[in-house]
Amino acid sequence: MKYIEVEQKFALNEPDELKRELEARGGKRGSAVRQVDTYYNTPHRDFLAPAVISEWLRLRETDTGASINYKRWLPEDTEIKTHCDEYETPVEDIEALRRTLLALDFAKLVIVDKTREEWTVPGEAVIAFDTVADAGHFVEFEFKGDAESAEEAIARLQEFIDGLDIRLGDRIYRGYPHMLLGREC
Repeated sequence: MKYIEVEQKFALNEPDELKRELEARGGKRGSAVRQVDTYYNTPHRDFLAPAVISEWLRLRETDTGASINYKRWLPEDTEIKTHCDEYETPVEDIEALRRTLLALDFAKLVIVDKTREEWTVPGEAVIAFDTVADAGHFVEFEFKGDAESAEEAIARLQEFIDGLDIRLGDRIYRGYPHMLLGREC
């Protein structure tokens, strides 16, 4: 499952209640980090053209480094995605990569500026509390255990979330770039 991501996102109602529950389950709190994510469109295929967006190319900058990330959400032609292929690697010189993309006619789509506080529950999940500029407050649960398939990881993540016995906000089925671009899917 190295290159597959399984996550669920919710509007955030009671962050303190959820954090107390995570702490009671042995969760470890990380420090808050600002992440500035710039999303790009390719010159050879328009990520925004389909009725349902299934691909993103992102450059991320933080105080501690930078990365490039490509995601292809699956199933591709459905409005509700369950997981994605994800390829991410650190970038030593983000400005050189940004200039390379622009020289190759990649176009900036949107910038997502957020503060993320990550918690980990060993063998289960990473829980990210996100405050996104111009979008609001959210919590993302990402599966981080061992699984034989995406379907098993999806089921185990759902079991973990259901087992929290915490009332979460509405489930969000679109990414932050969708929100900032005004796209429903």
